[in-house]
Amino acid sequence: MATADLTVLALGRPDVSASRYIAEIQRRLAAQDRVGYRMHAMGTSLEGSTADILAMVGELHAVPFEEGIPRVYTVLKLDERADRPGQTLADKVESVERLLGDG
Repeated sequence: MATADLTVLALGRPDVSASRYIAEIQRRLAAQDRVGYRMHAMGTSLEGSTADILAMVGELHAVPFEEGIPRVYTVLKLDERADRPGQTLADKVESVERLLGDG
């Protein structure tokens, strides 16, 4: 399993807020079952196979274009460990929380 962090930026939108585009991206994620996701304040965390994540990112990158935005800038950080193929987003957070608890 791979994990990723995704931010899709709609450039050239008519107002400062990006909420409309983010909401549509979240609707698209909710409508599929290939990739797990969790929205956070600065983007969305994804988990699934690398192929499924990359396919989903391609679909999500297109969302602002479908809304008439002239330019889209997408940032993707992708992490995959061959030594821990089942590692989830929750596993990563729990690992750090355990260390914080030892402090």
